[in-house]
Amino acid sequence: MPKMKTHRGAAKRFKKTGTGKLKRNKAFKRHILTKKSAKTKRNLRKAGIVSDGDMKRIAVLLPYL
Repeated sequence: MPKMKTHRGAAKRFKKTGTGKLKRNKAFKRHILTKKSAKTKRNLRKAGIVSDGDMKRIAVLLPYL
C-alpha cells in the first residue's frame, strides 16, 4: 500500500495544538480594513480553533498531522 499524500494547501493553513485540536487563522483580515473597527481587527489577529464538524474533513487532508 503506498503512502498517503498530505494536502499541501491544508498543511500550510493548519497547525496542531498540544491537546490535538487544530489551529487556524481567521478570515477577513487582508483588505478593506478601513471600515472595520480597531477591536475587530485586533480580534482577527488571534488564531481560531477548527470546529468539530470540520475536524473530520480536515483529518482526511492531513493524515500525518
